[in-house]
Amino acid sequence: MLKRILIACCAFAAVLSATAQATDGYRLVWHDEFDYDGRPNPDYWAFENGFVRNNEWQWYQAQNAECRDGLLVITARRESKENPGYNPASEKWGEKRERIECTSASVITKGKKEFLYGRFVVRARIPAARGSWPAIWFKGSKYPWPSCGEVDLMEFYPRGGHAQIHANACWGGDNGSKWDSQAVPFTHFTEKDSLWATQFHVWRMDWEKDYIRLYLDDELLNEIDLTKTVNSKKSAGAGDNPFHTPMFLLLNLAMGSTGGKVDEAALPMHYEIDYVRVYQK
Repeated sequence: MLKRILIACCAFAAVLSATAQATDGYRLVWHDEFDYDGRPNPDYWAFENGFVRNNEWQWYQAQNAECRDGLLVITARRESKENPGYNPASEKWGEKRERIECTSASVITKGKKEFLYGRFVVRARIPAARGSWPAIWFKGSKYPWPSCGEVDLMEFYPRGGHAQIHANACWGGDNGSKWDSQAVPFTHFTEKDSLWATQFHVWRMDWEKDYIRLYLDDELLNEIDLTKTVNSKKSAGAGDNPFHTPMFLLLNLAMGSTGGKVDEAALPMHYEIDYVRVYQK
């Protein structure tokens, strides 16, 4: 009985905290506080499976995402097993790999929770070891990538050998994707606080008809002018603005590829999400 009362009190406190963030005319319309145990709520979340994109090292599987102690924990770990889709004659990179050597998870709200405009708030603690590539990002469903639109509220990966926090958007260009990108050196944060990587931080996206603003701990990292994000005439969805259609959320921990060579001594790595909250006017 006492345990049920404590859980109920914690859930009530989380709702109060979420409601308190509803400023500037926003109201809370959906949230997941991950205050339960086991797999993420299937009413909200689905999983990507297998070798998905970017020639990354990890194999995505649902087993690597678990809710515990009020957090969604995505774990990347060493795990060696046969690739069930192995085909040595294939031209697809994911099918040419005979074995899986690393597993992780990618949880998405596609087909379950998709939103047009609003304030999106995610509190998380990211792994900062070499080779990790955690992300909080959004995609549309109307067209194939990149014409569907993509917003990277958070990506962590190196550029030029130096770790960076990225805040980006892309859409359909004449020769593939067109980007509005901002990369902030990781030292910008760690020089202010040497324990930055051990702490939870709050990422926020404010998405209105004419702009998207991306924040980290209330610091504006990038502002995207949505009057300039129309898909080019040579792309799918030519003439459409993908940021005027609903998008879904992805939370994933990729390894290698753009993340760089993985520090295997740092495995397993954990990407911890405290909550996801969505507000609209």
